[in-house]
Amino acid sequence: MNNYLKETKILDYSHDSIQKLVQESEWNQLDMISRIKAIYNFVRDEIKFGYNLSDNISASVVLKDGYGQCNTKATLLMALLRATEIPNRIHGFTIDKALQKGAITGIWYKLSPKNILHSWVEILVDEQWYFLEGVILDKIYLAKLQEKNSDCKTTFCGYGAYTDNFKNPPIDWNLNNTFIQDKGINQDFGLFDTPDEFYEQHQQKLNVFERFVFKNVVRHKMNKNVAKIRNGR
Repeated sequence: MNNYLKETKILDYSHDSIQKLVQESEWNQLDMISRIKAIYNFVRDEIKFGYNLSDNISASVVLKDGYGQCNTKATLLMALLRATEIPNRIHGFTIDKALQKGAITGIWYKLSPKNILHSWVEILVDEQWYFLEGVILDKIYLAKLQEKNSDCKTTFCGYGAYTDNFKNPPIDWNLNNTFIQDKGINQDFGLFDTPDEFYEQHQQKLNVFERFVFKNVVRHKMNKNVAKIRNGR
């Protein structure tokens, strides 16, 4: 059990900014289920969907950025849950790049790797594990995406989503699994106690030049495309 609560370099929940957030939010005064819901909803909606510098940044950096994608939101979610004594682990995968189409366009989409590193958080509640992948897209962004594609009610792939229930995806947690990108999974790396262990074994397959271009050009274009959707343009 200690492995599911320990602090690491990436899960730096003793950082002043994280401790301040936990205290001001008064999450520790809530019962376990309410605490998980509150933290989950915070990471889903207050941390906007967007693309950070890299997958393996620390939780405090994700919080400072104020935005994140599957892997970085998972990091912050794990850290906040561990800071409030909720045991968790990470499940690693790859997903098909098709679900990013629209967020990434043109030549950049063609040049991007087919398989994108992906993960979700699993929490332990009353001896049962629940999967929390639905935390990735903030509700404002998702609502605008649904509005823009109002003719689609079932399977939708693109702009950061890949679900077979686009009209009403299972993104709210109440003792259930949540998903928003799971239909894009094409490889399962298994379970890890911490993201540190996951990223030591698995990294996005980019060469030095591709990594530089992603950090300095591509992700900024992706964030602009995501912002256009969120702003209704």
